[in-house]
Amino acid sequence: MDDSVVVSPDWLASRLDDSAVRIVDVRDAWEFDGIGHIPGAVNVPFDSYRDESDVDRGTLPGAEAFAELLGDAGISPADTIVAYDDTHGVFAARFVLTALEYGHDDVRLLDGDYSAWNREYETTSETAAFESTDYDPDPLAPDESPLVGYDAVADALERDAVFVDTRELEEFEEARLPGAVRFDWREVVDDETRRLKPEAELEALLADHGITPDREIVLYCNTARRISHTYVVLTALGYEDVYFYEGSLTEWLANDGEIESGPVASE
Repeated sequence: MDDSVVVSPDWLASRLDDSAVRIVDVRDAWEFDGIGHIPGAVNVPFDSYRDESDVDRGTLPGAEAFAELLGDAGISPADTIVAYDDTHGVFAARFVLTALEYGHDDVRLLDGDYSAWNREYETTSETAAFESTDYDPDPLAPDESPLVGYDAVADALERDAVFVDTRELEEFEEARLPGAVRFDWREVVDDETRRLKPEAELEALLADHGITPDREIVLYCNTARRISHTYVVLTALGYEDVYFYEGSLTEWLANDGEIESGPVASE
């Protein structure tokens, strides 16, 4: 697993004193303060980096708004960010995707979540103090971004792209993009350790669903949260031709896009 994308608890534990490694906890403030957090972490709750004018879709907050969040957290563009939550990394992965989209070069997901960390390492209720910074965002150009919109997705349906639906079975059967395969994002997580399964096991699991590095892959769910986790995992495994449908099924249905429904033989 590429540690420039996903890092182990051991990796992070050995760098807690490194001022250039900034830890971001995306849980609610009551969890951060009341339950405890990784030493040195700063709290940036999940709701703070969604577009509050369009909460149902959970869209990106905008470059300036996100930069203000990072600046308030005392983060600089040169810092290495490691994000975590307590939900197998799905909310933290959304933070990773957002930071990458707005030009932060080095942002990583903690393998496992707060509960996984707490099994091996100490936590704290003390809040670290950081001076705010003047964070200047540098959003990716459209041709550099993995995010795609409705028209690009419609075009991809005409090619040999693999459409990966990361939602629950009942959601998938209710409505899905034509030809999509269902891959529950949680399949990559080991329920016992709360960490990602071994790399070879992940590759075999993905291949069983036809999700292989030689294919063009388009990810979607409902509001682009769950696909964030799958995107990060695929990137860490070295997949390069992966696209992220930010509008996901919510936008697709709003535009009367073609859908399929009902059970499929593989399910």
